[in-house]
Amino acid sequence: MIYLKKSLRPPAPLPPYRPPPPQSSTVQSAVVSSLQGSEESPATTMMLSSAALCQTGAWRVGTSLMRDRRSCLGRLPECFSVPKTRSRSPSLPCCSSSHYRCFSASAASRNSSSSPHQKTPSYSYVVVGAGSAGCVLANRLSEDAHESVLLLEAGPKDMLLGSIRLSWKTHMPAALTYNLCDDKYNWSYNTLPQAHMDNRVLYWPRGRVWGGSSSLNAMVYIRGHAEDYNRWQREGAEGWDYEHCLPYFRKAQCHELGENRYRGGGGPLHVSRGKTSHPLHKAFIEAGQQAGYPFTEDMNGHQQEGLGWMDMTIHNGKRWSTASAYLRPVLGRPNLKTEVRCLTSKILFDGNRAVGVEYIQKGQKKRVFADKEVILSGGAINSPQLLMLSGVGNADDLKQLDIPVVQHLPGVGSNLQDHLELYIQQQCTQPITLYKAQKPFHMVKIGLEWLTLFTGYGATAHLESGGFIRSRPHVTHPDIQFHFLPSQVIDHGRVASKLEAYQVHVGPMRSTSIGCMTLKSTNPLDHPNLQPNYLSTDADVWEFRECVKLSREIFAQKAFDPFRGNEALPGPQVRSDADIDAFVRRKADSAYHPSCTCKMGSPIRPDGGRRLQHAGSRVSSGCVWSTPPSCPASSAET
Repeated sequence: MIYLKKSLRPPAPLPPYRPPPPQSSTVQSAVVSSLQGSEESPATTMMLSSAALCQTGAWRVGTSLMRDRRSCLGRLPECFSVPKTRSRSPSLPCCSSSHYRCFSASAASRNSSSSPHQKTPSYSYVVVGAGSAGCVLANRLSEDAHESVLLLEAGPKDMLLGSIRLSWKTHMPAALTYNLCDDKYNWSYNTLPQAHMDNRVLYWPRGRVWGGSSSLNAMVYIRGHAEDYNRWQREGAEGWDYEHCLPYFRKAQCHELGENRYRGGGGPLHVSRGKTSHPLHKAFIEAGQQAGYPFTEDMNGHQQEGLGWMDMTIHNGKRWSTASAYLRPVLGRPNLKTEVRCLTSKILFDGNRAVGVEYIQKGQKKRVFADKEVILSGGAINSPQLLMLSGVGNADDLKQLDIPVVQHLPGVGSNLQDHLELYIQQQCTQPITLYKAQKPFHMVKIGLEWLTLFTGYGATAHLESGGFIRSRPHVTHPDIQFHFLPSQVIDHGRVASKLEAYQVHVGPMRSTSIGCMTLKSTNPLDHPNLQPNYLSTDADVWEFRECVKLSREIFAQKAFDPFRGNEALPGPQVRSDADIDAFVRRKADSAYHPSCTCKMGSPIRPDGGRRLQHAGSRVSSGCVWSTPPSCPASSAET
């Protein structure tokens, strides 16, 4: 396989940095922040309001946020929009006694279906979902003291009694598997049986807590390759090329190594570089070079391609989620209100204009109105689910469940994409892996050190090295990603490690399998049907075969000679292509990056947008949004 590396072209440099445009967009800044956060930074962001549902199915954001046209997702078709001066529909007559404005100036009143004497609150912006994007938007929108913001979250706060230490399962980086396996902070979704994976049902953890999946993921900070953003631009997502996004990445970031052409130095999102001296991490990077791959100094900088040290959203030994970076620092603002443990069950429409939401809290149904915008940032599952429950989606599917159709928009819930990955595991001949650290006595010691000092083995997620390579010479930029771990993981961490071993997480970044999600019922508590349609194309099967072969090649290099034992997975008996394909069907699992289920922007497709291919560098789950792309950003297993 060495010929692959020798015949590859030198990595293409990233485009030159340009300073941000003078008038920046709150939405693009917020969404880019959610994209880069950490590999699973997550939260599909969709804007509904001052204008709204378009005939073609594209979504049009309010002009109050999108002042800079370049920040919009492409050319917008003509929409049925409602000017701010338009009088209310007869279905929602004005009634000043039924409506009051929170925190700021008075606004037009709307009546709800409840008693006309009951006061219904109103805010400038209602943000549904306090995840990777929702926390950013709550911060940025509430910067204007004249506007009021309500942030709704279905899960709890990310602290217990105001303490980070008491919420150690969330904030201790090494404890990440606890919440991945616990439904207290986790939606704990499961897919439908996968026909091309031996009818297996795959597990999809998603954050249900302040910070969303950025409070659950493995904290690896990957923005994505510049060429993925540039492809978005070429395919119609105007203003989303790398040159326009880079200033927002830099604005959001505070990298511990300081500011440069690609890194930010003064933003709220703290990013650190792996500091481990673990010999297995060093062996992995050295083995990559021996196999013919370059060393990359910064995977988010000039050259993504190669193996090197990962950036992480960890600060002073603690997970740095978007709740830590953006939400908790501004909770004292009088114009920002947060509600937790409230499940948003319906978007309220005046005709085809979103004017508020209905939610359930402590068993009671409540309503709240938005004077400017309703913003959905619930992720790639919850946002389309809420849209469909509210009558926005494929009309035929909605009618089958007797849901009144507000807008026929078949793109909602379609184009579902996710990253699959494999673990290639090798037994270690020396007792230097994390196997002993997972024994009760050592876990207590690690926990006490973290609780008192925020240092030690508890202060890292241990995924500190990794890399990006190309599967074959003609590929223009990396399409395979590695994360190395000096430990063995079994069933998402739900089964304890069984031996001294190390592993690499590996998978393709631009898979071609496309699925969809549909409602199971009209009950918002019922999880939707998730059909990712994994491994449904020959291209995806071939790429995974290469992932196995290239990972084995790295593990076979001289750098691992002092540590290499028997291969644990796939195992020495798996040699032929047919054997490898069977292993992939049996063992591949989600990397927790569902995306692409809320389309907007391009009118080319009748379902509301053109299909943009899965973007590279592990899409953070739920991080984007619409024009179908999956976002190239925040990767993470994460």
